[in-house]
Amino acid sequence: MPPKVSIRKDEWEKRLREVKVTKEDLNRLVMDYLVIEGYKSAAEEFSQEASLTPPVDFESIESRMDIREALQRGDVEDAITRVNDLNPEILDTNPALYFRLQQQKLIEYIRHGRIVEALEFAQEELAPRGEENPEFLAELERTMALLAFDCTSNPPAAIADLLSSAQRLKTAGEVNAAILESLSQGKEVKLVGLLKLLCWGDALLEDKAEFPKLNVQEGRLVENGK
Repeated sequence: MPPKVSIRKDEWEKRLREVKVTKEDLNRLVMDYLVIEGYKSAAEEFSQEASLTPPVDFESIESRMDIREALQRGDVEDAITRVNDLNPEILDTNPALYFRLQQQKLIEYIRHGRIVEALEFAQEELAPRGEENPEFLAELERTMALLAFDCTSNPPAAIADLLSSAQRLKTAGEVNAAILESLSQGKEVKLVGLLKLLCWGDALLEDKAEFPKLNVQEGRLVENGK
């Protein structure tokens, strides 16, 4: 294997300065972050200050945040209603997402000890879907296993996560991504994607050269791990 090429910090910084990034590109990255993360007011103000046309209707940002908040507090029915008000095709064309919402509704029944309603809901709404899809059936069985445990007890780790706040956040994230896709908007903040690309490029180059790396947290170059 040939020896690694060594690139000095000053030379590396010179190369970085030669990379041209326009202010418009930076503004679009900021706008993308504000839109996807749901900062409606900030996005409106930034759009005016930067004279930038927003990629989506600002009202859709507020609608997404209302839906996410409904799911985070466990009000699945309200979330479903709001999704359908925004765009009924989102759930009509995405059976997996609709099942996730129905599964979350079942979890909320169980969380609040509404066992009879949980059993009826599972039999009428989820069981038929489980018969059509093995993946749905496995998730239904995992959720129904919660009925064997009191909510104050400690269910096995394999199912305990269903009652965690992280499960609500996961469902909300899937719904948020589906809404963004319906608006032809990226699901992931572009800045996050760029950081992933940076890490991938660093790892690829590391095999062939010694060079200063960017400390993402501190925003500075680190030469040879120093």
